[in-house]
Amino acid sequence: MYGGFWYHIRHAFDHKDNGLYKIIAINLLAFLVLMIMRVFLTIGGAEDLYRSIVSYFMMPASLPRLLTQPWTMLTYMFLHEGFFHIIFNLLFLYWFGLLVQEYLGNRKLVNLYILGGIAGGLLYVILYNIAPFFSDRVDGALMLGASAGVYAIVVAAATLRPDTQFHLILIGPVKIKYIAIFYVLIAFANSAGSNAGGELAHLGGAALGYFYILQLQKGVDLGKPVQIVGMFFENLFSQKSKVKVTYRRSPESTKKKGSNSSSTTTSGGGKSTQEEIDRILDKIAEKGYDNLSKEEKRKLFDFSNKDV
Repeated sequence: MYGGFWYHIRHAFDHKDNGLYKIIAINLLAFLVLMIMRVFLTIGGAEDLYRSIVSYFMMPASLPRLLTQPWTMLTYMFLHEGFFHIIFNLLFLYWFGLLVQEYLGNRKLVNLYILGGIAGGLLYVILYNIAPFFSDRVDGALMLGASAGVYAIVVAAATLRPDTQFHLILIGPVKIKYIAIFYVLIAFANSAGSNAGGELAHLGGAALGYFYILQLQKGVDLGKPVQIVGMFFENLFSQKSKVKVTYRRSPESTKKKGSNSSSTTTSGGGKSTQEEIDRILDKIAEKGYDNLSKEEKRKLFDFSNKDV
């Protein structure tokens, strides 16, 4: 595909249907903001202020507090504080997200991420409020991280294309169904450990990813409500593109003084323009490569092989 990873990150918001890179970009921006804020406020002796600000966006396990901060059900899944936490999350999101986006398209990828995060958050809250193991810590428990949404995408990809192989360093080719199973088993084994809340969210996201694909194969898209809300805000904040039309007087009209007749000029040719390539890339992001026409595939191939 035209352009590398960082090209797509830099231009994540330049294209309408670019969900995978938008999710990654939002996570990266949030991480940088929190890191800068933590360094300056801690050095300035205001670490408590930093913790107070961050907790405003982290998801609480306490039901009374969650009812006063309902937005945290969404914001928590875009926040990270640890470097390795965000690196591993975004690597898995990118690797498996490309596969999901190729076969299901851009919008269903976003649906999976959001629904996985919500499912993980709900399981986290429910178990913290009913399981005796968490009874003494529920009031102060807070959660952040993209892991639940990432687990949803990983398991969805493995359910959709279980025999697809990834080449792992020092191991070689491994079918992604085994990667997903290993990933889920680790979360289950650690669900009673020091990061029990996060691991429970992982399991909730994984279950959602599996169930989403099963329902999709039956013709039911569980992500339609998310898609409707997303399209509403997308249309709300997007600017209408300005259309510029040029006119050229026809030879006959130049002979008649005061004539208002005109004809629209159009440009054509065999070479693909950057606008055409951007449109094709948007279509791939939304519907997958297989939905391109032969002509669109030819243009993309010609453009990617031309001399720059």
